[in-house]
Amino acid sequence: MRQFITIAANAFMELIRQPIFLLLMTCSAVFEIFLATPYYFAFGDEPKLVKNSTLAAMLLTGMLGAVLSASASLAREIRSGTALAVLSKPVGRAQFLLAKYAGLIAALTLLTYVNLVAALLASRMAFDAYGSTDLFAWGIFALSLATAYLLGGFSNFFLRRPFVSDAVILVMVLVTVGFIAINFYTKEGKPQAFATGVDWRLVPAALLILFAVWMLAGLALAGSTRLDMIPTLAICSGLFLLGIMSDYLFGRPAERGSWWGSVLYTVTPNWQLFWLADALDAGKSTFHWNYVGKAFAYVAGYVGAALAVAVALFEERELG
Repeated sequence: MRQFITIAANAFMELIRQPIFLLLMTCSAVFEIFLATPYYFAFGDEPKLVKNSTLAAMLLTGMLGAVLSASASLAREIRSGTALAVLSKPVGRAQFLLAKYAGLIAALTLLTYVNLVAALLASRMAFDAYGSTDLFAWGIFALSLATAYLLGGFSNFFLRRPFVSDAVILVMVLVTVGFIAINFYTKEGKPQAFATGVDWRLVPAALLILFAVWMLAGLALAGSTRLDMIPTLAICSGLFLLGIMSDYLFGRPAERGSWWGSVLYTVTPNWQLFWLADALDAGKSTFHWNYVGKAFAYVAGYVGAALAVAVALFEERELG
């Protein structure tokens, strides 16, 4: 167990030390806040448009991060010989791969958490045609990010610590602190009840997106056992597109009793199960936490199957 935790922790730290991880986290959070800034003139549906857009940005960021992180965590280590050096110790291949997956989903959970905080803040900042941009929230959010980067630079220059990993942790902490501080005040800077205007229903919606990212991470890790980043990205992109259309391509034949439709509908990941932004509309009551629990059971089964395939592929991989 100690070896598993060590490999997982090392995989997590190695991933958050990647400059692309910090860049992806920062750009996605800034973009989500930007979505709540301009005037849309959407006939009263501006808040809904902002929430749906932030969830879409969260999903695409998580999926891109899953493929990039899986390739950096496994494919590059196989190519450089690091994996062979670790497996020369008393560590089994299955244990090594599962620990890599644990570190991978920990890093992706951190990425999704920062995106969730930005999405919650964007839901508070969203306004209709009669409102105005929340410059107060923009200022505090920008100050939080700038402070995180400055403190990361300080620790790198004076303490000789790695800049990227420190900046990632500081972004997570200071964005959370900034979010809490912002929600005690109105956009004019006057005190108010905490989190007035924040749509907390984004939390279970973000959890579903996190589950989808975990699934794609398992598929990307399976691909990374034999392929480099670009082929893995191509395969995962194809599975993502097929999964979006699986209800139409395979679900309808399966309902008509087609055996091939049933097989393909079962094997293909159905990403639509994790996209329930429409249920956030006012008056809808179809979005409940028990659905999140059922989605987690689906994810556990699918990820288990994907990791079983990954272990089988990795057992036969020549590392020399």
